[in-house]
Amino acid sequence: MKKGIHPENYRLIAFKDMSNGDVFLTRSTADTKETLEVDGVEYPLVKLEISRTSHPFYTGKSKLIDAAGRIDKFKNKYAKFKK
Repeated sequence: MKKGIHPENYRLIAFKDMSNGDVFLTRSTADTKETLEVDGVEYPLVKLEISRTSHPFYTGKSKLIDAAGRIDKFKNKYAKFKK
């Protein structure tokens, strides 16, 4: 393995899923200015929009998207430009 190509600053970081508030710790080199206290210890914080605890593939729950409603809204909005 080549020397000097891997980062040396691995440390424990708290990742927080903003959609459900789940927090998990893992080692990472991610840069962040925010911190979060977990079990009395301060960790750097990385905020996530979605993680394994909220993604529909892993949870088995899917969100219903109102595609028909969006199409109707679009047609109504641009009907006035029709000649």
